[in-house]
Amino acid sequence: MLLPKNYYFHHDVVFLAKDLVGKYLFTKIDGQLSGGIITETEAYKGVEDRACHAFGGKRTKRNEMMYAEGGVAYVYLCYGIHPLLNVVTNLKDIPDAVLIRAIHATHGEELMLKRTGKPQMNLQVTDGPGKVTKALGITLSDNGEPLQDKRIWIEDRGLEFTEAELLNTPRIGVEYAGEDALLKYRFSLPDTGIILHPSVLGT
Repeated sequence: MLLPKNYYFHHDVVFLAKDLVGKYLFTKIDGQLSGGIITETEAYKGVEDRACHAFGGKRTKRNEMMYAEGGVAYVYLCYGIHPLLNVVTNLKDIPDAVLIRAIHATHGEELMLKRTGKPQMNLQVTDGPGKVTKALGITLSDNGEPLQDKRIWIEDRGLEFTEAELLNTPRIGVEYAGEDALLKYRFSLPDTGIILHPSVLGT
């Protein structure tokens, strides 16, 4: 089931970061489908979060999409090289977002290998935020793309994980955020976690 627009309006971005683990992220670019199960996310809690681009109400050309109504993609360049995909959440002018850090590929694996230049499919092909966008064909031009569109979307296929199956840890690479770097806003599924639900693979 396609996630409805109002799903992204939830006021708690940390809850959504956790809830998005197990959802399916898809792209259809030039008529070619690719996607997989979201296995790692990080929450960024708007103006109060020192690790967030919008901390303190900062508003720039780069982060303007964070202030949009939830349900669109916020894509920015990391180190000026890698486009990273974020899911904008909450209501308009509340700049919350969830970074998609990893997926478990289930659709379009050959296409992903072609895009990434990798010889064979394994977890390492899509185990980082820059790897995800490269494998799925997402670029900076997708900034602002609606997540209910025919190009990028997220589905709920009934895959859920218990508290024991998910890792809840501090975010990565945000040491500059001081005490906020210690917040447990990162949710991930261990490599072995997918094995617990083999029936969903390839569906």
